[in-house]
Amino acid sequence: MRISISLAALAALVFAGSAGAPPAKIVVPAGFKASTYASGLEHPTAMAWGPDGRLYVTEDTGLVVIARPGRKPLVVARGLRTPLGLAWRGQELYVSEQGRLARYTLAGSKLTARRILVRGLPFGLHQQDNVVVGPDDRLYLGSGSTCDACREKNPRSATVLSLKPDGSDLRVVARGLRNPFGLAFKPGTDQLYASVNGQDKLGTKKRPEPAESVVLVKQGAFYGWPRCWPSYARKTLAGRCRAVTPPLAYLEPHSSADGLAFWRGSLFVALWGQYLSDRHGRKLVRIQPGPPKRVTTFARGFDHPLALVVDKSGALLVADWGTGVIYRIQSAGG
Repeated sequence: MRISISLAALAALVFAGSAGAPPAKIVVPAGFKASTYASGLEHPTAMAWGPDGRLYVTEDTGLVVIARPGRKPLVVARGLRTPLGLAWRGQELYVSEQGRLARYTLAGSKLTARRILVRGLPFGLHQQDNVVVGPDDRLYLGSGSTCDACREKNPRSATVLSLKPDGSDLRVVARGLRNPFGLAFKPGTDQLYASVNGQDKLGTKKRPEPAESVVLVKQGAFYGWPRCWPSYARKTLAGRCRAVTPPLAYLEPHSSADGLAFWRGSLFVALWGQYLSDRHGRKLVRIQPGPPKRVTTFARGFDHPLALVVDKSGALLVADWGTGVIYRIQSAGG
């Protein structure tokens, strides 16, 4: 997925939400309801609850803000290079940027000056994506490819990386992942899941390929890019696929599978969609446990849903990159 800041003005005209107001466009299944948690953000890309109970959000304009229902977002950090991920570890906030990973520390109600832990990571067509803290107390970071389909020169491209919280011991966990945008550990386990964006130039308009996918990230595994890809039509791998680990789920082609969250026993994926077309994506899908794993549309009506997080009451928050609104989805009786 590539994020275009030029769409900000257009997106602002499409929809303007207000805290607590029921969104007119979001469609959820019977038994659920959607409301607006917060609005007024500009291109939100990731969300994480801080140790102070506040919801921190990155914006691809270079800011870290605190989302506040009924109030303007509070800016707490500036000057980042397209931040796409953030994660808390105690009082420390980690933010992935273009080509690097940064760390802040919460001191009272404010963040200290940014410290760059890792720099010089490869980026191009894609960059560094979500970052999460594992049960082993290491950080895990998605590092996208620099191209659509090529042989990378840097072994840290198209990978999931792992490192210690101080930025040392950077390792490649898994390879062959064109753009591993979303990362999420299944609660109570050491199982790391990643959403992966497939190539742009395969298939046809009538028969789009390849599938976007969700993979279980395994140490040392190779997931195929660029010589092997998941076929959406066949629900199997295609190309030169010897020694390739297959995905767990095949998702709609060109839908830009991004934010992940485990909620109510299933894995949810935000499908960002395409820039100037609503043909693919722009919805939230649910991957129910298998086998076989069943993929269904759970919510639709978004402009460009991107980040997901569960709140303290057990509701699912969805940050819409296009509208700057964070939606809250919960059971109708809750």
